[in-house]
Amino acid sequence: MGRRIHFVVDPQGWCCMGLIIFVWLYNTIFIPKVILFPHYEEGHISAMAILCYYFCSLFCIASLLRASVADPGKLPENPKIPITEREYWELCNKCNMMRPKRSHHCSRCGHCVRRMDHHCPWINNCVGEDNHWLFLQLCFYTQILSSYTLILDFCHYYYFLPLKKENWDVFVFRHELAVLRISAFMGLIILGGISGLFYTQLMGIFTDTTSIEKMSNCCEDISRPRKPWQQIFSEVFGTHWKILWFIPFRQRQPLRVPYHFANHV
Repeated sequence: MGRRIHFVVDPQGWCCMGLIIFVWLYNTIFIPKVILFPHYEEGHISAMAILCYYFCSLFCIASLLRASVADPGKLPENPKIPITEREYWELCNKCNMMRPKRSHHCSRCGHCVRRMDHHCPWINNCVGEDNHWLFLQLCFYTQILSSYTLILDFCHYYYFLPLKKENWDVFVFRHELAVLRISAFMGLIILGGISGLFYTQLMGIFTDTTSIEKMSNCCEDISRPRKPWQQIFSEVFGTHWKILWFIPFRQRQPLRVPYHFANHV
């Protein structure tokens, strides 16, 4: 997408991300095979239900992969500091490099990240200025996909008409109950965790503070002027077009906005 690939060598992060991909792959394979396609063939649901599920699944995995390999805002070794912005830069006491205020040094990645929010093991990457928008999309589409999966699991047993044609020679249909129980269990766990995380991220954007700044208690209400929420979201997503906030298949263009770095980490 026109950006360099950022790859973090972290076995723990690989395991966490592998688990997320397994859950996504499990539901993307079994939910259509057990619920969507059989009920579509018997006329219980429309083709739009199948297309919507694959649409949500595609956007979910796309935002996951892009957030995991996107550069979060890693600072170069010898950054060029504009003369008009020198007062907004500082020296990192861990890597001895100049960085903009509100940047943070990630001990796991070993470098400073601009406006770093946190290091997320589930994407095996930092969440910073350049990939925060992808992380928000990941949380958003994961909630939708998990909710959609739980609704389909529920409707399969309590709302849809019983299937007339069942191929009992297929392994999936012999273990249908176990397959859907596992799907429902994973959906509940992920939906609960992601919903809390997504709420925290939204509150951080509305208040224009990162998770690290909240934990450090370094951003007071008087530290910098309040911005309208539309402006804050536009800065995070890199565009004023709200429809593009939901599209992971694009390149983010940083908006040129004034620095408000009164406090920093």
